Amino acid sequence: MECEVCGRPIGKPHIVIIEGAEMKVCSHCARFGSPSEKKASIRKTRRASSSWIPYTKPIEAPEFVENYGEIIRKAREAMSLTREKLGEKISVKESVIARLETEKMQPNVKLAKKLEKALNIKLFEETHEEDIKTQKATKEELTLGDIVKIKKKS
Repeated sequence: MECEVCGRPIGKPHIVIIEGAEMKVCSHCARFGSPSEKKASIRKTRRASSSWIPYTKPIEAPEFVENYGEIIRKAREAMSLTREKLGEKISVKESVIARLETEKMQPNVKLAKKLEKALNIKLFEETHEEDIKTQKATKEELTLGDIVKIKKKS
């Protein structure tokens, strides 16, 4: 087992509360938190089947391209469509198309996909998570200690 703050291997962890989060840490990092009410021995507890909630991956909202309104307008005009005709094609009101083109409204994912298909355009940016450089080049997993610099009390 590794310390959740510094990443050092630990035998028997100290369970402390740091910034409201319960963490399993080494004896060196235990001074940064307050002792938890749980014992240091880690046991799996059973939950009643009715209270079990499965983990679901959080849904990340996609990023829209810059000037999406202009892209929609230019694609619509290139296809010689009026706002009204485009609205009929994707089953939305003309006023919605007008608000999208002026960027007074941001489309939801469903509407954006309809627009992409109808106008043959891309409205979503491909986002890539930036790699965080670690202090420990040999480690594959990051710990909180790799990212956060701990300030010592004066």
